[in-house]
Amino acid sequence: MDQVMDYTEPACAKLNLTLDILGKRPDGYHEMRMVMQSIDLADEVNISGSPEPGFHVSADLPYLPRGEGNIAHKAASRFFEQTGLPPAGLSVRIHKRIPVCAGMAGGSSDGAAVLRVLRRAYAPQLPDSRLEEIGALVGSDVPYCIRGGTVLAEGRGEKMTSLPGLPPCWFVVCKPACSISTPELFAQVRVRKLRCHPDTAGLLAALEHGDLEGAARRMYNVFEDVLPRRYAQVFEIKSLLLELGAMTASMTGSGPAVFGLFREKAAAETAAGALSGQYPAVFLCQPAPPFPEGKKNLENPV
Repeated sequence: MDQVMDYTEPACAKLNLTLDILGKRPDGYHEMRMVMQSIDLADEVNISGSPEPGFHVSADLPYLPRGEGNIAHKAASRFFEQTGLPPAGLSVRIHKRIPVCAGMAGGSSDGAAVLRVLRRAYAPQLPDSRLEEIGALVGSDVPYCIRGGTVLAEGRGEKMTSLPGLPPCWFVVCKPACSISTPELFAQVRVRKLRCHPDTAGLLAALEHGDLEGAARRMYNVFEDVLPRRYAQVFEIKSLLLELGAMTASMTGSGPAVFGLFREKAAAETAAGALSGQYPAVFLCQPAPPFPEGKKNLENPV
């Protein structure tokens, strides 16, 4: 990469409109079926050439890893390793807006942003499918975060089908102060004992017909079935969102962030304002389109 080159790439957060676990795979991972939606809450990832060899990662949150433990570093390493291109000195600076440890793929989205920029700068001929394959070596959510938009993700998340986008709507996203361990939740899952599953087929049909109410009725996350009692705030936030007029409310990913879906901006603004006095991180968001169309989206925090 030319040392004077400088890219700033948005890294959009994701929401799980549905999350279903179908069983345990022979490789130790779980077989998943999820409908994912990117939103216009985004980190900013700046990547520039550096005269120093290697990859130098920094973030405006001091507790985030700065070296090989950061997924942005891993993404750069995998890109050069998999393309066979000689690695260049890179400086990666991350401005965080997506809450950390929220179930919103903030780290994965940062890694995906790095891969998109490196493709643009170094290998513009590299097809999307190959970039997503590289992303799968970085993390399960990274292939989706490379693509963005509304997507059915299966397997570990690497088998993706792009879907029609949601009709015009608004999300209020709220993260309580607690964090949830993803491995802990997976350890709690007994697929045969899960009481409820999302109606994924019904959601796909609703998206095809532009039916927001139909889509809302079918959003669900099976992790809510196995959530330990100490995370009761998740259900408190869900109840508040529904009381404030949300069409539906659900936890995203392994949580603890919760989103409420609203058709009208005014109702979403009222709900966001009500929650912002009680919880540390509340965001008013809209669905984001797939990349590259989603590049210019920025978040709208409350």
